[in-house]
Amino acid sequence: MRPSPETIPGQPKPRQRRPPGPTGPRQAKGPKRALVLSFLLGIGVGYGLVGPFGSLVGAGLAKLWHPGSVLASMAPPVATGNHRVLVIGTDQVSGNTDSLFTLHLDGGKTELTQVPRDTYIESDQYGPMKANALYANGGVPLVQQELSKLLSAPVDHYIVVNLNAVQHLGDALGGVDVDVPKRMLYTDQTQGLTIDLYPGRQLLKGKDLEGFLRFRHDGLGDLGRMQRQQLVLNEVFRKLANPAFVTQLPALLKIAGTDIKTDLSPLQIGGLLSAMGTTKLNIQQLSGKSYWHADVDYWMPDINPHHAEYQSQYPEG
Repeated sequence: MRPSPETIPGQPKPRQRRPPGPTGPRQAKGPKRALVLSFLLGIGVGYGLVGPFGSLVGAGLAKLWHPGSVLASMAPPVATGNHRVLVIGTDQVSGNTDSLFTLHLDGGKTELTQVPRDTYIESDQYGPMKANALYANGGVPLVQQELSKLLSAPVDHYIVVNLNAVQHLGDALGGVDVDVPKRMLYTDQTQGLTIDLYPGRQLLKGKDLEGFLRFRHDGLGDLGRMQRQQLVLNEVFRKLANPAFVTQLPALLKIAGTDIKTDLSPLQIGGLLSAMGTTKLNIQQLSGKSYWHADVDYWMPDINPHHAEYQSQYPEG
């Protein structure tokens, strides 16, 4: 039997005629394009951005992932409506939190609400305690529960940042340009922390950036530290608003896989950052007053529905 051209090695297969198609208008390419973008997103964000492939695709994704693009719309932000994302900065030794704030997108603004470490919390399970002790006693669920109650708004998602992340994130962003307001000198042997900064505008990275954010050994204490955190957050937000920032997503998401714990997926993180880049930043801290109770100094927030009933019991002597 004589073999057909299809079975003879080296012989090209005969071309087949395409069956006639409809004579109407050409079909739209929207679904096919969305499928291709979904595939790229699955590879580039789901795996590539946290592996070696990420550095190769970062520039390409920067052109695709911009506010209003298909990729951005496929990753809607999570902190919208009445919902918030909790951000926790942990203390290396005690397990308490060094910083605590919520993130919320509303009306073209990114609202950051800083919660002072000493904020008075009336926990059903543990009784009176400071906000910075919630994480050490009950983990993320307790922090979410108590802040949702205090803010009268659900805190659905969380991001827990350790000290290594502060250094690595600063380096990944190319440093943070801030104006150091005063001489900062402090050493904590138990935490291996040394802060040695001089006043003036400078580019802070690594341990210098960590020290600037953690320093609170002056007359303002924790409130002064929150003011310095605002300086850094404003500068970081300015970088987020730059379209070129997306090329840094691979490095940032790689850090998220090692130094950050979160219940947000890479897709959600990308959508959140993309949405934040189109808004204006508004930072506020919980207003309140000093409150003494059982020889402990708290910060009584004005939003506590019973704050007017609490009267300080100052320690004797």
